[in-house]
Amino acid sequence: MVWSGSWVAERLGVGLVGDGELRGLLGLALRRNPKRAHLLVSNVLGKHVPQRPSVVHGAGVELGRRVRALLGEDGARRAVVVGYAETATGLGHSVADGLGAAPYLHSTRRPVPGVARAGGFEEAHSHATSHLLLPEDPELLAADGPGSALVLVDDEFSTGNTVLNTIRALHERYPRDHYVIVALVDMRSPADRGRLTEFAAEIGARVDLVARNTGTVTLPDGVLERGQALVAEWEADAEVPQDGPPHPRPHTRLDLPWPAGVPDGGRHGFTETHRALLEPALPALADRIAQALGDGPRRVLVLGFEELMYAPLRLATALEERTEAEVRYSTTTRSPVLAVDDPGYAIRTRLVFPAHDDPADGPGERYAYNVAGGGFDAVVLVVDSAADTPALHAPGGLLDRLAPHTAQVLLAVIPSYVPGAPAPERQEEALMQLPEPLRGPAFSSYAPDEVGWLLQDLSDTRLEAPTEEREEAIQSGGAHYAESLPVEYQPSAEYQELFKSALALSAARIARAVGTVTETVLAERGPRPVLVSLARAGTPVGVLMRRWARARRGLDLPHYAVSIVRGRGIDANALRWLAEHHDPADVVFVDGWTGKGAITRELAAAVAEFEKAGGVAGFNPEIAVLADPGGCVRTYGTREDFLIPSACLNSTVSGLISRTVLRADLVGPYDFHGAKFYRELAGADVSGLFLDTVAARFDEVAEAVDTEVKELLAADRAPTWEGWAAVERISEEYGIHDVNLVKPGVGETTRVLLRRVPWKILARRGAGPDLDHIRLLAEQRGVPVEEVDSLPYTCVGLIHPKYTRGATGADGKAVESA
Repeated sequence: MVWSGSWVAERLGVGLVGDGELRGLLGLALRRNPKRAHLLVSNVLGKHVPQRPSVVHGAGVELGRRVRALLGEDGARRAVVVGYAETATGLGHSVADGLGAAPYLHSTRRPVPGVARAGGFEEAHSHATSHLLLPEDPELLAADGPGSALVLVDDEFSTGNTVLNTIRALHERYPRDHYVIVALVDMRSPADRGRLTEFAAEIGARVDLVARNTGTVTLPDGVLERGQALVAEWEADAEVPQDGPPHPRPHTRLDLPWPAGVPDGGRHGFTETHRALLEPALPALADRIAQALGDGPRRVLVLGFEELMYAPLRLATALEERTEAEVRYSTTTRSPVLAVDDPGYAIRTRLVFPAHDDPADGPGERYAYNVAGGGFDAVVLVVDSAADTPALHAPGGLLDRLAPHTAQVLLAVIPSYVPGAPAPERQEEALMQLPEPLRGPAFSSYAPDEVGWLLQDLSDTRLEAPTEEREEAIQSGGAHYAESLPVEYQPSAEYQELFKSALALSAARIARAVGTVTETVLAERGPRPVLVSLARAGTPVGVLMRRWARARRGLDLPHYAVSIVRGRGIDANALRWLAEHHDPADVVFVDGWTGKGAITRELAAAVAEFEKAGGVAGFNPEIAVLADPGGCVRTYGTREDFLIPSACLNSTVSGLISRTVLRADLVGPYDFHGAKFYRELAGADVSGLFLDTVAARFDEVAEAVDTEVKELLAADRAPTWEGWAAVERISEEYGIHDVNLVKPGVGETTRVLLRRVPWKILARRGAGPDLDHIRLLAEQRGVPVEEVDSLPYTCVGLIHPKYTRGATGADGKAVESA
């Protein structure tokens, strides 16, 4: 094996003196730094060199256990651990894990408004020198009586200046009688070794040192100048291709359901209580990552972000335990290091990208080392929400730089911890302060008793984007569909007349389905169910079911609308509000129709996850729908695929409410999901017309409903999922290979034509008036309608499978792909 420090040693005469393990722990590189030319590159730190996460975490834990043996069990419980930003934040946290009960704090270079400094110090040789200490609890650093130790953790103990400066600054403010310095390697020179004893005597305290290995670095005269010249020479000659693609490459975004009240790291303190909440949640979080990655990747890199080292590390350790893939872990960094593709050099490759977390010291370059050329099938980039900015997603940003070097990029986002936010013991109080439901006429054109919206009003926020831009962003992975809104479709006079004609023809049919599904719910989930419609397609159906129960049974059923987002689940705060005000067992979720059953599955998974995260148990995730052509549910009004006129329009048939929005900068951890009220469209609103026209037919269908309900209650209504099977077949037959781009049924096909970039429409041969509005919309958008035999749905909409701006012509109409 070639030692990864030999290139520097041969050219500069730098020597590494120590036992055989030392060269396995450390390599050498050169950095662009006027104060120190060489860089000791750790192979077990998980910073510059991707390493197995269990090795990285285990190295810190083992050091923590040695400190616990030094302090004793009582001393370990009373100790406080402090790590150094940015390189040792994860190491310090792992040492705290090894101690067991000790709280942890790491220094930071990210000032946080509203959090007072508990101290600060300088790291003279570092690329970014200033450190801040920002504990949420101002007493965290105070000594807990005699013998209470402060444990300071860094990756290397070289001159000792940084650690001694820290102790001196903290000792003046929080004096104590015992300090323990912990490092992976003790690399002090003989001249520096006596300073520790002198320093302990100076401050009148005991100072111990715990290190995994000991050695020294020998530096010849003039090494700094020669190192700087060598860096300049190699950087001038290096050809580092940095040009990315003309548009951001695809990636997948995953918002991780981080345990409520648990900090994303030790920037503001991490306690034993936090540790107890995080540990049991890690397997489920890793499972979410594994599910998002799929079965393809054999070699996966979990990439952390500067100071955010511990959370990605623990996600990586859990993933390593729960997948057969080979998992490695490293993080990005501020430190500029020369890259040389030589086996005798520790930094083989370098990716350069702009800072993406709005740093206090202004914009600048950031780096990811040994990622390019690492042979990773997938990279899981873990950032906190504060760093999930446009700069991260922009051309030339980190996501863009990663894409050419791996087949799959998964962006996993965890919520940035906000000091002062409700702690676990105060969450119940915070949730009880959730606002009351929004109601018309202040929010929606529905009467106030028809529905309560468990949403927040984002009417004054600009969220709309052109259809083509949204489609490109969604399919490229640059954005989630719930982060923006399509521009509201304004129907032509011809289309409005078609809607009214379709409503007149189908009103009785819809009324019968409303009656059937409502009576089935009352028979099986009564006597007084709480209707909770999935906004927004389910809301008109929920209103009609409520009207049926009142007209035919004299029941005044509660009705609410909540948000559910594919890939991100149901609004957990809405579930908590419902559990505070109703028995979860009484809640019946309502939707308009099923297509392939994606939302059916999403709801079941979301409710299970809600309970696993400590939410109130008892919600039944089964959905009651007006129409179930996909065979996905057991409570339905009909399984026929027919035109439900409420699918023909957007907000103007749904109380003037937009689709729901979930975006981190607008929806906080204790907020409902958002939506807009389009008051300006009141002149085109037909929400009341739709409801009144259908409700007027209730009496004439009552007898047929009674007969149908008796038959359904006695029948086998188990879901067949034949719709899902059909969608998978269509996806493969048409070369799409993505079921999310296949939208079956009249309702979903209408949505494709109104909101997405359609490719073509498949229509069952001989389909009649149910498809008149589909044909009109397809003609307006230049989308071909292909008649096919043996289609289980009346029609299927196909979203353009290889969407770019070129997928539509200059006139905005769809074009065939080659």
